[in-house]
Amino acid sequence: MNLTITEVRAWPAFIPADLAIGPAKSSTALSCCVVEVKTAEGITGYGYTAITDEEVVVTIVDSLVGPAITGLDATDRESVAERIYWTVTPRGQTGYGSHVASAVDLALWDILGKAVDMPCWKLLGGARDTVPLYVTFGFGSFDRDQLGEAAKHLVSEGVTRLKMVVGHHGLERRNEGADLQAILREDVARVKAVRDAVGDAAELYIDANCSLDPASAMWLTDHLKPYDIAFFEEPVRGNDCTRLADVRNTGMRTAAGQNEGQLFRFRDLITTGAVDVIQPNVVICGGFTVGQKVAALAEAHQVQLANGGAFPFHNMHLHAGLATGGLVEWHLVSVEMGRALFRDLPDRDGQTLRLPDRPGLGFEADPDALRDFAKRPLSAGKGKG
Repeated sequence: MNLTITEVRAWPAFIPADLAIGPAKSSTALSCCVVEVKTAEGITGYGYTAITDEEVVVTIVDSLVGPAITGLDATDRESVAERIYWTVTPRGQTGYGSHVASAVDLALWDILGKAVDMPCWKLLGGARDTVPLYVTFGFGSFDRDQLGEAAKHLVSEGVTRLKMVVGHHGLERRNEGADLQAILREDVARVKAVRDAVGDAAELYIDANCSLDPASAMWLTDHLKPYDIAFFEEPVRGNDCTRLADVRNTGMRTAAGQNEGQLFRFRDLITTGAVDVIQPNVVICGGFTVGQKVAALAEAHQVQLANGGAFPFHNMHLHAGLATGGLVEWHLVSVEMGRALFRDLPDRDGQTLRLPDRPGLGFEADPDALRDFAKRPLSAGKGKG
């Protein structure tokens, strides 16, 4: 079987999403990029990356990485990963290079699964055929009343693990004149509204998306103690390991890693005692190839593994494949993005997701959708949620 890479192409998309969670409704948008890898055998794989400027990723793939890996064997994933590393991150840079590497790696695993007629989660180890979910619903676009109604609606559907956003780009907004303390006080009120709405029926997670300084994060942990927070995700700017550990030492469980793109960064988060939960995101960290290495680090140090940063349809494979797999994030905006681009996606049953038995990723990109979104205006830096 000739699985030589013959063509690599990137498709940009900036996708609006309308959310309806019971009576709560909101509109937003996110950008992403689908990478298509074709082989001499005629097998095509589709990779994916997001939470980035899609136009930058497209340029890197089409101008640099595609030409660099054309002619390599699609099953030589470590060799391809090394070629990508020395092409775009030769001095240990993090950022766009890891997004590109992730999208290509996922496409290669998709190709391998199709070539051997096995789903990726089986190739990764086949530990389980369903994964547990937590649902990210508490976006900044909802007011307090909407948050409470949305949370009650999800609990009525059998969801007992809920995540909401705090911080709301606090440091960035402070630089533009916003009152950071007012943002924090509102966060406390919003979390209280959700806890009051669901009582003890749900675990509640919060995520600051690296938007706070350590002092603000610790102020928030102190004022949220009455509301029984299960973990605080990415509380401080830049995932600073030392300051994350300070937040963790307040007694609040911490989680981080969704946007990390170098293996040493995961090592440092784990070995410095910065996190209770490490969260590699396979659409950002380097695909399944890097994700399973992070999982090994976590297992060796007895740190929990979970998906952070959304995109459950790719991350579900890692957590179903590995015995140490954990929670997968059912991020409602990213789910709508996936539905706009891919066919045959699975749907959640309450707060579990059953893995597909079809080969590769188990779903296919919609060619018409890829062409349609590629013709639309790009995000110009907006909607990175």
